[in-house]
Amino acid sequence: MQKTYDPKDLEQRIYQRWEANGWFQPSGQGSPYSIVIPPPNVTGTLHMGHAFQHTLMDVLTRQHRMQGENTLWQPGTDHAGIATQMVVERQLNAEGVHRRDIGREAFVKRVWDWKAQSGDTISRQERRIGNSVDWSRDRFTMDEGLSQAVTEVFVRLHEEGLIYRGKRLVNWDPVLHTALSDLEVLPVDEQGSLWHFRYPIEGGNEHIVVATTRPETMLGDTAVAVHPEDERYRHLIGKQIRLPLTDRLIPIIGDDYVDPTFGSGCVKITPGHDFNDYEIGRRHSLPLINIFDANAALNEQVPEKYRGLDRFVARKQVVADLDALGLVEKIEPHALKVPRGDRSNAVLEPWLTDQWYVRIAPLAQPAIECVKDGRIRFVPENWAKTYFQWMENIQDWCISRQLWWGHRIPAWYDDQGNCYVARSEELAQQLARLKLGRDVQLTRDEDVLDTWFSSALWPFSTLGWPEQTAELKSLYPTSVLVTGFDIIFFWVARMIMMGLKFAGDVPFREVYITGLIRDENGDKMSKSKGNIIDPLDLIDGIDLESLVAKRTTGLMQPQMKDKIEKNTRKQFPKGMPSYGADALRFTFCALATMGRDIRFDLGRIEGYRNFCNKLWNAARYVLMNLENAPPASASGPVEYSAADSWIRSRLGATIEEVRARLAEYRFDLASQALYEFAWYEYCDWYLELSKPTLQSDQSSDAQKRGTRETLASVLEAYLRLLHPLMPFITEEIWQSVAPLAGRKGETIMLQSYPSAAEFPRDAAAEAAIAPIKAVILGARQIRGQLDIPQAREIAVAFQTPEATDEASLSANLAVVRGVGKISELQILPSDSALPPSATASIDRRTISSPLTGLISDPQAELARLRKRKAKVEQDLKREDAKLANPNFAANAKPEVVAEVHERIAEFKRQIAQLDEQEQMVGSL
Repeated sequence: MQKTYDPKDLEQRIYQRWEANGWFQPSGQGSPYSIVIPPPNVTGTLHMGHAFQHTLMDVLTRQHRMQGENTLWQPGTDHAGIATQMVVERQLNAEGVHRRDIGREAFVKRVWDWKAQSGDTISRQERRIGNSVDWSRDRFTMDEGLSQAVTEVFVRLHEEGLIYRGKRLVNWDPVLHTALSDLEVLPVDEQGSLWHFRYPIEGGNEHIVVATTRPETMLGDTAVAVHPEDERYRHLIGKQIRLPLTDRLIPIIGDDYVDPTFGSGCVKITPGHDFNDYEIGRRHSLPLINIFDANAALNEQVPEKYRGLDRFVARKQVVADLDALGLVEKIEPHALKVPRGDRSNAVLEPWLTDQWYVRIAPLAQPAIECVKDGRIRFVPENWAKTYFQWMENIQDWCISRQLWWGHRIPAWYDDQGNCYVARSEELAQQLARLKLGRDVQLTRDEDVLDTWFSSALWPFSTLGWPEQTAELKSLYPTSVLVTGFDIIFFWVARMIMMGLKFAGDVPFREVYITGLIRDENGDKMSKSKGNIIDPLDLIDGIDLESLVAKRTTGLMQPQMKDKIEKNTRKQFPKGMPSYGADALRFTFCALATMGRDIRFDLGRIEGYRNFCNKLWNAARYVLMNLENAPPASASGPVEYSAADSWIRSRLGATIEEVRARLAEYRFDLASQALYEFAWYEYCDWYLELSKPTLQSDQSSDAQKRGTRETLASVLEAYLRLLHPLMPFITEEIWQSVAPLAGRKGETIMLQSYPSAAEFPRDAAAEAAIAPIKAVILGARQIRGQLDIPQAREIAVAFQTPEATDEASLSANLAVVRGVGKISELQILPSDSALPPSATASIDRRTISSPLTGLISDPQAELARLRKRKAKVEQDLKREDAKLANPNFAANAKPEVVAEVHERIAEFKRQIAQLDEQEQMVGSL
């Protein structure tokens, strides 16, 4: 092993070796365990959310692989229809070219070129993070096999009447020129207006007042509705209104949908441009008038004056014209939810158009039942309630998109408009011949399928369906899905429906819902905020200028660009250092609580980089003490010390804890157990306790062999336990330690995952070591209280209520004195009187040291303590003043205020401790 830990030196080298040897592939032996990766979109690079979820999936995959299971982690990427088309269209636009200038075939080729570039970037990132996916099975949602599965599902659903084509209102994006599903609509709270217009009643001088948030749509009104029990208007039902600006007559109808308390109690009905109005129109057989074109500009269905106007321009014109006619009653401010597209952010338009739909209710019911009966379990369980709420109110799924990139809908039309759904054009021709009795030229449907349609098949299409492959039979259903709560509806529910329908079983047994990664302040990471962190920058480091360029490139507003550059230079004056993949992975695991939001604190990853250093140095200590010693099994009897037995017992407890926590998806608690064992118990305690045995001439050969064997076997087993979370450093150390522990193998990743039975609990050993730790800790605390160098020996008295402590200390006196730097150890009854002493209390045990032996000049020590206390009191006064400042209390972030409170509490603790020390020294 190198003298210092350098992740860059080892991580890529190790991964290449793993992949070259095919160790990520299923073994074909043992019980099945499989995970499908939520396929990243080929629209760029992996972000922190991807890296976080991938780490958790890799931990599970590596653990189950080491447990001897037939393990597959299925990789792949998603074609991401709208998102990818937008990326490539922007590239073309930057060149001064529109996609229609080059045509569909050339555009699709351009997207495939982009996919190759982006997909390669993503796979490189996944390798750098350490993903142990089976690269030989890498899939893309538009691969030939997966495309065949998409066609097969579409045709079968159509044959069963579960896919149909109909003219209905859809959420139309006038920027992207495509329909969107309800899940792709973002309802945004915005401030608008509520216009009250007078509609004249035909045949008299009366009028009726309607209120609307969209004046432009009145040109498509086909009725005015009132509540049938509303006494104000019941006599008007059946009468006609002359619709202003259009010279059309429309009826007044009664419908229970109308809320008499809202506005005037009269509602304009525009079935062609409002989803609720559409349903009312169906109940009353009202005509549907479509007044917009694909760009949301007014079309030929409106008076000539308004044709071609953008809807928002038309809005102003309609209001002005109505006002000129004296038909504007009043205008009120009004808060409303505006539907915007999740990709374009454009205001969506309910638009009447022909689209393809999945009749979803027959598919939804079995998907509800499989969660209710426990065939699928959500973790945390509360997400099942969210799932049920949506599934029990599900609407038919609009699956067609007016795009060029994606799976073309397998439907063809003849010159009479007849539609033929088939698995190929040849089969469509056969259907046409049967219907018409002659050959005809067919034209394929221009639309593509919603991206989530193909993603819904991912768990079984990647295993070869519709063919009944060996992998499908052995690895489906998959074991667990790891994903975010934001796509439970988009993806999770649809996979469940399609898996039950076509693969005959649920697609996974458990759904582990992760939180979302946010920055250290709890803010969402975004380009506009300048707080995006590239996971590879954390792994490999990045210089300041490159980081500034990455965060500011593409920002249009100079002020925003300058602000982000300034903040970046302040936060990372030397750029971002290299932390390595293991430190990043461990940070993700440590943060993976059962909450929704996860704050990523750079201080945590720095701490876990130090943890890697600690582990590296511990391994070097072990190697230095074992490299020239023969294995214990080949060199005679072995005698374990109390410390040897204790660390073995503690490892057994840690193994038990880590296994239990990973089984519950509590990666945070598993990480905590792993960290505390290595840092505190193995490194801080056991390595120190091993030195007297190894370095003393009084230790027997059997005792030294016992300690050497324990050093190696405990470290080797711990490396196997830690490996799923920190695969690279554990592999590198294991290669050197494993032979010394008597274990053979090419790689740690194929070794057995440790079981608690390998290291049985030893209550007697844990009881025996407790007083040893107490004496040593107490001596260290006393030195710390009085600023005495830790290397200086002191005399210690020990008092304890535990009957077995004296025997343990007597048997391990050399260790206690050597590690604790104790010149003399007295074991006294608990009620013994003590001279003026510095004391420490550890687990009901009292450790003391006479002050006369610690302080040679009491007056000088008092002066030092008082000077130090004055400094702390000054610090406390400064923090108290912050809280007393009303501006600070009103404007500071809650986390900043909390930090001030923490500092105040710490300063008060220090003052109390200094008071206690001053009292002790003053007694001399």
